[in-house]
Amino acid sequence: MAREDYIATIGLEVHCQVKTSSKMFCSCRTSFGEEPNTNICPVCLGLPGALPVLNRKAIEKTILAGLLLDCETPAISKWDRKNYFYPDMPKNYQISQFDLPLCRGGAVPLYHHNYPKDAQDKIDRPGKKVRLNRIHLEEDVAKSTHLPAATVIDFNRAGTPLMEIVSEPDLDSPEEAFSYLKTLQQILVYGEISDADMEKGQLRCDVNVSVRPLHQQELGVKIELKNMNSISAVRRALHYEIGRQCAELDAGRTLVQSTWRWNDDAGVTEVMRTKEESHDYRYFPDPDLLPVRSGAIVDRMRAEIPELPHEKAARYRDQYQLGDYDAAVLTANRSNAAYFETAVAACHAPPKKTANWVINALFQHLNDAGLDAAGSPVPPAKLAATVDLVESGHLSNNQAREVFDLLWQSPEKDPAAIAKELGFEPADTGAVDALIDETIAANPDKVAAIRNGNEKLVNWLTGQVMKASKGKANPGQVTASIRRKIL
Repeated sequence: MAREDYIATIGLEVHCQVKTSSKMFCSCRTSFGEEPNTNICPVCLGLPGALPVLNRKAIEKTILAGLLLDCETPAISKWDRKNYFYPDMPKNYQISQFDLPLCRGGAVPLYHHNYPKDAQDKIDRPGKKVRLNRIHLEEDVAKSTHLPAATVIDFNRAGTPLMEIVSEPDLDSPEEAFSYLKTLQQILVYGEISDADMEKGQLRCDVNVSVRPLHQQELGVKIELKNMNSISAVRRALHYEIGRQCAELDAGRTLVQSTWRWNDDAGVTEVMRTKEESHDYRYFPDPDLLPVRSGAIVDRMRAEIPELPHEKAARYRDQYQLGDYDAAVLTANRSNAAYFETAVAACHAPPKKTANWVINALFQHLNDAGLDAAGSPVPPAKLAATVDLVESGHLSNNQAREVFDLLWQSPEKDPAAIAKELGFEPADTGAVDALIDETIAANPDKVAAIRNGNEKLVNWLTGQVMKASKGKANPGQVTASIRRKIL
């Protein structure tokens, strides 16, 4: 059968490190990039007799994540031991949550702008929300690095608070999975719950995928793709794996529930092991940790809920009359949105013009420098002052871009002072007026044609004046002056 004759069903298990200064069950600091095995203690290493102590901030941030995603929090949540043997967890169990997690239910909206760009005009269900099953809190494991003849282990990561966000099997395509992960990442960063940086291992994903013929109601056999660490890799892996499963079924072979890995270099999935079920982990309540009563924490965290990206974008469309694209770009990052709002408040130009400058001028410099707006050397008030120079007619857009480029290099300067240094001074209007008169006198045929209705030639005369002024004149003012003198 053709691939279109099969239905793909996808569910995601996202592991996200919670942004705290210390680990989940001990006071060792969380960090990235430090010397291996330097931020460790008997609790991290699972040494006999070491007792865990709960991290209140990690619990609060996990509950906040649930509030952002419309989850419910049970009145009582408890801690369980998930038993398995692997060198990255030397006590041979992971402290996790089984039947009473911190968050249940909820949903992740699929933001249109977070779909891959080549798929945004092919979205079947705009505004779709993907249901969540649960969010539970656990400890991260150590990092294993497999060498040709050995495996080395760094325990610095062990014990870092780790949320597991488990979706229902509501995703239908690799493109929806892409948008889900981008949107979830964006919301978690907005809530300051995590930096969610996949390159640093702060966000990782296990993918569950099955296929079934169109006429079949029962879900197909689930295959898990383990430890995906790139959103684009998730999309590539799903396209390959869905095709592989369809080919297996077409050949009459039976799929077996199992765990696979994605080999991004080869562009193929590779089998790892048959899949364990939950009973294989022999969950039981952790005797060293008391259950958590969540009511007071939920009430406290409600006050911490920020305006989410889709809510902020809707406000920008209504308050600032911005289009969908501008609103989505400006709200994709919380610090970028704060910069824009501060600039709008300081600017006399319409919000749309300020938005254009933030998106086209500021963001270009930020991207080149690898920064977000919080690290911009140019404060919002000075960007607003630059935009106002254009709005008042003192500078053309091109002149203002030159001013802004120099402002980026010397942010202590004033935009008007930079314009003066560059010769973009309103005081030069007398000299520019003389150039306009000379240009009109030198081109009587063009002037006659303009007076006879060929007004396009006004732009030609403007070009001649701009050339004569070596680009220092304001083209808008030049054009207006030519029209006054001729028409």
